[in-house]
Amino acid sequence: MNKITRTGIFLLAFTGLAPVVHADTTRYISDELSTWVRSGPGDQYRLVGKLNAGDQVTLLQTNQDTHYAEIRDGQGRTNWIPLSQLSDSPSLRTQVPQLQQQVKVLTDKLANIDNSWNQRTADMQKKVAGSDDAINALKQENQNLKNQLIVAQKKVNAANVQLDDKQRAIIMQWFMYGGGVLGIGLLLGLLLPHMIPRRKKSDRWMR
Repeated sequence: MNKITRTGIFLLAFTGLAPVVHADTTRYISDELSTWVRSGPGDQYRLVGKLNAGDQVTLLQTNQDTHYAEIRDGQGRTNWIPLSQLSDSPSLRTQVPQLQQQVKVLTDKLANIDNSWNQRTADMQKKVAGSDDAINALKQENQNLKNQLIVAQKKVNAANVQLDDKQRAIIMQWFMYGGGVLGIGLLLGLLLPHMIPRRKKSDRWMR
């Protein structure tokens, strides 16, 4: 048995004896620039590639003795990586664009709220201005009606004065007419006896 074969058997035996915890959860490469992955659960295995910080991987199992984890990357490749290089949450490099997007969404919402509030304020100001105009118009109309009422009252008072004058004139005319009739009657009473000729006394004796 050659050296390479014996080494392989030893590694297989070592791997078989090491406790393995199986898992199938999402993990993320920590915030270092990059990390190397190996073909097996230990530093003695050869390097087969590297992953960048923030890359999302699937945790398949862990080896508690070597503190390595078997992962499957985004391209479907299965490799091993130190557990210390994995994180439960996305890296800052991944979170920053998401946070920027959230900030943009919130900024847009705030801008829309601000624009909506400004529009509502402008509408309320227009309504208030319209109400002020309507109130001023009503006040002016009320004042005009008051002025018309004053003028009408003056006309009524003037008409009442004229009516009283006419009534007094009519009463005076009736008094003058009645006095005239009475005077004429009195005058006729005084004149008629003189105007009617009396019979002579001789005529009465002759009969």
